[in-house]
Amino acid sequence: MPLQITEKELQEILAVVASVASGASVGGLMADERLDFKRRTLQRRLDLLSGQGRLVAQGEGRGRRYLVPARSPDHVEDLRLSTTDLDWLSAEAREIRALVTRPLSKRRPVGYDVSFLASYQPNATFYLPAETRRRLAALGQVGITDLPAGTYLRQILDRLLIDLAWNSSRLEGNTYSLLETQRLLELGETADGKASQEAQMILNHKAAIEMLADQAEEIGFNRYTLCNLHALLSDNLLSDPAACGRLRARAVGISGTVFHPLEVPQQIEECFHDILTKSAAIEDPFEAAFFVMVQLPYLQAFEDVNKRVSRLAANIPLILHNICPLAFVDVEAEDYLNGLIGIYELRRIEYLRDVFVWAYSRSAQRYTAVRQSLGDPDPFRLKYRSQIGSFVREIVQQLLTDDAASRWIRQAAARDIPEADRAQFVETIDVELLSLHDGNIARYRLRPSEFTKWKSEQPK
Repeated sequence: MPLQITEKELQEILAVVASVASGASVGGLMADERLDFKRRTLQRRLDLLSGQGRLVAQGEGRGRRYLVPARSPDHVEDLRLSTTDLDWLSAEAREIRALVTRPLSKRRPVGYDVSFLASYQPNATFYLPAETRRRLAALGQVGITDLPAGTYLRQILDRLLIDLAWNSSRLEGNTYSLLETQRLLELGETADGKASQEAQMILNHKAAIEMLADQAEEIGFNRYTLCNLHALLSDNLLSDPAACGRLRARAVGISGTVFHPLEVPQQIEECFHDILTKSAAIEDPFEAAFFVMVQLPYLQAFEDVNKRVSRLAANIPLILHNICPLAFVDVEAEDYLNGLIGIYELRRIEYLRDVFVWAYSRSAQRYTAVRQSLGDPDPFRLKYRSQIGSFVREIVQQLLTDDAASRWIRQAAARDIPEADRAQFVETIDVELLSLHDGNIARYRLRPSEFTKWKSEQPK
């Protein structure tokens, strides 16, 4: 199991780099007696610090130098990147922020520009610079790219369900706390004094994330995946239930902006098709993720819930490549929304790009640590992952008690599992049932009410 990179090690490197006014090279850092790292180990930590924005890399090859970003005196003691400041934003992003935070009366109304999408050519046009893509790739790798799509997602699903459902809902103004979200998802308990729509929004995220996990080897940038994500995320939240999972056929407005989305249904259909086609053709998973975060909200393909669809859809290429997901950890709603308004009104991506890079860096840190605590996946459980899930789900939903469940498992295994693996498979199901609790039922697509009812049927 890879060792976890500690904050103490990172602070030691930052202190040495900060002492070199002209910027520190890898060779110079290797020679510094204050540091004791092998070259590859040091490079990994430099890449991590660069991805977090705590170091800036300048130059290429042997001429590359690392510098600590300039800070005001108030920030000398705190080298950690914070979204409460503006120094983490590029100059272009700060310019966009100044423009989109002016009063609405000072901003010129604009409509959808079809050339913004038409001018993008997959693998020739890039929203993310090459260095940024390399940096994100280094942060996101977890060492299991040769395993089936969705393997890593399923490893961390219990944690991701809570993080992504909470953060994505929070960006929509949802007031559930992280703890309240956890209790809702694990125990089915709604928070007192909260609107029912807030609980529905979080539960809808859970259903959509589970769909991505359950169908990891079939999902993609296609109409089925995107429309079903919308149907799940908008369930019981739209005034017209028939609009769930369908492209919109009427005009919509967006509060807080002077942008007017496309209105002609045929054009919406054509642009949606182009977004899917171009997304599917993009080879770099991070470029594809960010492209979707830009173009789907800009089109406003659905009557509502477009931003939520884009945030979950951004995870599709990450899931397919078995790299860390994007959970929008620590992202401020103000930065995310202003980044989108910069796209709506100015067709400029730099602000949202900075938010995306920040968000992914934070998510990668969290889930790398989570995976290190989990260890490598069991090859046998990986081989039979879908069968294990369906067996456990069937036993719980049928309310089978111990004896009945044991008979059912053996009969079903005799029918579905090769004889050479049958005994180990039966033992694995027994262990899974003994380990089942209200905090891990999501991996089997079970509702809290189903688990509670099954548990009540078991002998005391």
